[in-house]
Amino acid sequence: MDLQPAGKSACGNGGYTACETTRRADRASLSTDEDILEKLERRLGRLHARQRIGIEDDHESRVLNRGRNFFHPKKWRRNPAIIRSVLKLTGLYARARRNAERIQIRDNDIRLPGLPSSFDGFTLLQISDLHVDINEGAMQRLIELLPGLAYDLCVLTGDYRGKTYGPFGATIAGMARVCAHIDGPIYGVLGNHDSIRMVPALEELGIRMLLNEAETLERGDQRIHLTGIDDAHYYRLDNIEKAVSQLPGDEFSILLSHTPEIYRQAAHADFDLLLSGHTHGGQICLPGAIPITLESVMPRRMGSGLWKYRHMVGYTSVGVGASVAPVRINCPPEITLHRLRCAGANTADHAGETRRAGEKATLRR
Repeated sequence: MDLQPAGKSACGNGGYTACETTRRADRASLSTDEDILEKLERRLGRLHARQRIGIEDDHESRVLNRGRNFFHPKKWRRNPAIIRSVLKLTGLYARARRNAERIQIRDNDIRLPGLPSSFDGFTLLQISDLHVDINEGAMQRLIELLPGLAYDLCVLTGDYRGKTYGPFGATIAGMARVCAHIDGPIYGVLGNHDSIRMVPALEELGIRMLLNEAETLERGDQRIHLTGIDDAHYYRLDNIEKAVSQLPGDEFSILLSHTPEIYRQAAHADFDLLLSGHTHGGQICLPGAIPITLESVMPRRMGSGLWKYRHMVGYTSVGVGASVAPVRINCPPEITLHRLRCAGANTADHAGETRRAGEKATLRR
């Protein structure tokens, strides 16, 4: 979510080991910048790596300079102390804190005409917007829930960090605790709160980060493709064309994007399913889960849950963590089990699918 939170150290109640992990990660993030840059350049190309890091550094400078101006309007809107004060004055603060830790497990059966038959029932666990370093209670609840879930793989749709700048040692330490309870393969993308410098540390935890890249998943002699792009909300270094160029033919494909704002590009690139987060569903909503703001440029119907655009199905997670402050009103946090199902098509649908398959094959050659 495009908000500016105040971080809370994970060392507060995490004990000596957690503090040491955090400090080591912070030292590494400062002392091995050149090594990280070299690794990222080899992985992503010189331009992508240097653009991302350069924009991150520019953003951090602007945020720190803005911090000197107490009366900057965004500082008021994104200040956790002000949010806490308003909620306390209205008598909602304690309830909002409790709500932020009441994670719901959502089961989502998605019927997809182009899904290969051997993937019928294939289940993806989606976890989004953890902001682990400022959501200690929610992370503890998440760790309690994970062992009881059954799924084939886990996808993480970005925003692991609380702040949008500064050291990320507490984030890596928190992610290590979460990942220890996730079974099977884990794939992830970066969000607008995340630094690309985090990628090597996240991959050491067993997360395959997809940065305008694709992976093939096989079952028997059939396969589907999982694609992920860099942040399309703030950094705008998403490159769907590069990701699609790695896909063969007209086969079923899923796109992971932190934000659903690229729904048009994804649909016209012939992705079958888009999984995203970023919006938090509004986080603080009016009764009926009506968001006050989504901090995103897109139709409000795409702000949370299942939706469709043209032939592509999309799902926007409201996230498991909270941004700015660990509070939620009328918008409970969630993790989602997406169960992919084959869907039969009538004659008209089949003709449409045949036409789109031809278009998709042309696009991806």
